[in-house]
Amino acid sequence: MKQRKVTINIVSANVFAILIFLVAAISFGVPYVCLWHDTWHGTPLVPEFLSNPWMSFLGLAALIGGIVVHELIHGITWACFAPGGWQSISFGVMWKLLTPYCHCDEPLRRSGYLWGGMMPCIVLGIIPAVLSLFTGSFLLLIWGIIFISAAAGDIWMCWLLLKEKPGCLVLDHPSEAGFYIYEEE
Repeated sequence: MKQRKVTINIVSANVFAILIFLVAAISFGVPYVCLWHDTWHGTPLVPEFLSNPWMSFLGLAALIGGIVVHELIHGITWACFAPGGWQSISFGVMWKLLTPYCHCDEPLRRSGYLWGGMMPCIVLGIIPAVLSLFTGSFLLLIWGIIFISAAAGDIWMCWLLLKEKPGCLVLDHPSEAGFYIYEEE
């Protein structure tokens, strides 16, 4: 089997996250305002709870918890596709970047890696943002946009992976934002 490394630059990924934030904010914010402008009128852009230190602390704790859940969702999904199951999944923190990560220690089929890569964006980002359009919840809208943006690196990685052959095997890179592609020669 032939092995090839595919990685993304973390600085470029952060710039990409800003672009993803803008796309998500426009894609969900504009419909939200159009649907809920009657109830939204007069609502401050920054919810009042942010002016309360205790509520700000709870909001920060929720965001940190969301980041942990983001990585847990990667792990649960990849474990469903990994031959070794949960034993193939490890978690940690890249202390240089203060970035938590989830790593699958064995190769996955491309489709399984894609599902695991995108599931946090879907569960924590897209679903809450869509629900905000039906419920009028400004907090769900903000939560969804933030967690779509938080998945920018995952979105980019999956975009790169979509360019690979469907039958390839993908091994998560243990220390960089990326993966190895294994193909038959």
